[in-house]
Amino acid sequence: MDNGQRRLKSFLTPAFMKGILLTLIIALVAKYISTFPFFSILGQLVIAIILGMTWRAAFKVQDTWQTGITFSSKKLLRLGIILLGMRLNLMDIYNAGASVFLIAFINLVFALLVVYGLTKVFHVDKKLGILTACGTAICGAAAVVAIAPQIKANEKETAVGAAIVALLGTVFTLVYTVLYSVFNLTPTEYGIFAGGTLHEIAHVIAAASAGGNEAIDMAVIVKLTRVALLVPVAIVIGILYRRMDKKQEKEGFSLSIIPWFILGFLAMSAINSLGIVPANVAQTFVNIAYILIGMAMAGLGLNVDIKTFKQLGVKAFIAGLIGSVCLSILGYVLVIFMR
Repeated sequence: MDNGQRRLKSFLTPAFMKGILLTLIIALVAKYISTFPFFSILGQLVIAIILGMTWRAAFKVQDTWQTGITFSSKKLLRLGIILLGMRLNLMDIYNAGASVFLIAFINLVFALLVVYGLTKVFHVDKKLGILTACGTAICGAAAVVAIAPQIKANEKETAVGAAIVALLGTVFTLVYTVLYSVFNLTPTEYGIFAGGTLHEIAHVIAAASAGGNEAIDMAVIVKLTRVALLVPVAIVIGILYRRMDKKQEKEGFSLSIIPWFILGFLAMSAINSLGIVPANVAQTFVNIAYILIGMAMAGLGLNVDIKTFKQLGVKAFIAGLIGSVCLSILGYVLVIFMR
């Protein structure tokens, strides 16, 4: 029996499968809960993290299940992100025009720099600071888990980072919905504002619904523009972090800094943009992607407890909150300026 067969046999054990099954059950329950009012604002990924943390607090997770749980939070996560590319149509971004792309780009860069700068001011751990900044700037929890391998963040840092941006996004979604009439924006402008400043896609859709279908359509396009920028941002962050890490810098260039699974995401986006995949098939891929990423989120939640969140997350949350307020102000000004 060679090493590959031994490795496969070690994976295909009852305990391994139980670990994966637990994350699948949590992901499916999260998906169901997200269909109810209010919980739809949280989204199934956020709910999966919360359920995972709740399970960890209420029940003992068998150590022998950990291999399966880790498999979900790492391997299945990458597959989920690749399949999620089927949600993105690059032609929609192109047709939206240069001004929409520019607003999304400015908001993203601003949020990255401001939130990370604030985490430095509050003495937040470097890795958690980067994850919080990326989640706020790009696409919430999905960005956190996509960037985490680039900076070698552990599961606790990743879970806390994802939970922080999820909570922030939920708060700002509720605020946007309540203040919609005060913003004095057209549905299209409100869609650009919501899509350019909110965290998760679920948050964007929930908040934009106050402005009707026109606002939702534009918000999703702007949001997916930020999602598309995940690819270059991940590559740049991987390179910069490697240079900041003196130990890794001595090792020289390595292909390991290239996030191949994110390139897979971009390849799936290109396939979807060509229109060779029927819309219903593409949506099936997206649904599977969310289940897989939900399993990963459940796995992350199962590896962090409330005490860890309080220990690591409070200062990062405050930095993210201040940064999100600044991002909302900038996003509003940009929309008004580009009328």
